[in-house]
Amino acid sequence: MKTLARSEIQSIVGKPLESTDWFTVTQKQINQFSDCTLDHQFIHVDVEKAQKTPFGSTITHGFLSLSMLSYFAESFAVTVDTIIMSINYGFDKVRFINPVKVNSRIRCHAKTIEIIEKKPGQLIFKTEVTIEIEGEDKPALTALWLSMQIVK
Repeated sequence: MKTLARSEIQSIVGKPLESTDWFTVTQKQINQFSDCTLDHQFIHVDVEKAQKTPFGSTITHGFLSLSMLSYFAESFAVTVDTIIMSINYGFDKVRFINPVKVNSRIRCHAKTIEIIEKKPGQLIFKTEVTIEIEGEDKPALTALWLSMQIVK
């Protein structure tokens, strides 16, 4: 995570942020996510049945891939030096483009495309994110992610 002075924060707009390290999605993680969300569709949790599908294996939930953004943001996020806290503000757009097969490696690329001051001390960051799957031409997902930094 990088910290900038409030007067410098606009300098990141339109520039790629640091790409994250690769992360391997395991069946254990998929199963835990299934338990947490109560989504036990066979394509995620039944290894034998999933092998007979066009995917050839289990795949992650799209929402599991999306939820990994919180983890990935630790690598690419930029904060204002007077930050009090940061909160997830939502998404303007999310597209699940390519399924992530079990044991695939994924990483995130990000670019802040806009920073606006919603109210005094409330900065909204709009970040374009892409989760890449190692060895695949198409990404797992793309999204426009909104976060709010409360600053002094």
